Amino acid sequence: MKTLLFALSLAVAGFSSALGQASPAPSSPSTTTATTLTPAERKQAIDYLKQTEKDFLASIDGVSDAQWRFKAAPDRWSIAETAEHIAVAEQTIWELVTGKIMKSPAAPEKKAEVKGKEEIIFTKIPDRSRKAQAPEQLKPTGRWATRAALTKEFESIREKEIAYVTETKEDLRSHFEDHPAVKTMDAWQWLLFNGAHCKRHTAQILEVKADPKYPKS
Repeated sequence: MKTLLFALSLAVAGFSSALGQASPAPSSPSTTTATTLTPAERKQAIDYLKQTEKDFLASIDGVSDAQWRFKAAPDRWSIAETAEHIAVAEQTIWELVTGKIMKSPAAPEKKAEVKGKEEIIFTKIPDRSRKAQAPEQLKPTGRWATRAALTKEFESIREKEIAYVTETKEDLRSHFEDHPAVKTMDAWQWLLFNGAHCKRHTAQILEVKADPKYPKS
């Protein structure tokens, strides 16, 4: 699990300074004693996960084999490699949430620390003006033999995430894990982070498609 967290930290290390400047100021603890997500929080996460999934799948739909494997330069990722990175990170974060964060003791006293941090996740993580190098654990290695297998795996994990947010009675907002760039996030925010990471690299796929040398078919 420590290796997993290290991988995630390196994946977005390039955001550290900008996120540090934008971090919300702590506020006094809320008197609310909600034990699960509010309807608004639930809807926001579901809508965001659905929309980022839709956009990612649309970005790879109808791509030919030549387009799937095209690299604008030897050191740039292809659509295939970018899609694999999205799928691997999706699984990694989902396992972090279910395998560690939600099994940690509830710490409602930390809620003030993360208040409003979802806005940073929505705006800073998808911003590709700041580039970052993926760690070895999240780099594409051809884990899936076919595009269909990769897509199926991604859809399966995203389906689990959406079902979990839809049905859970657990208090995702009282369980926390630190991220070196974004600092403390609750479990709900980590799931939003997954959507934002997907959005970031969907934009990368569109950059590949916009390259002048991108195959016509």
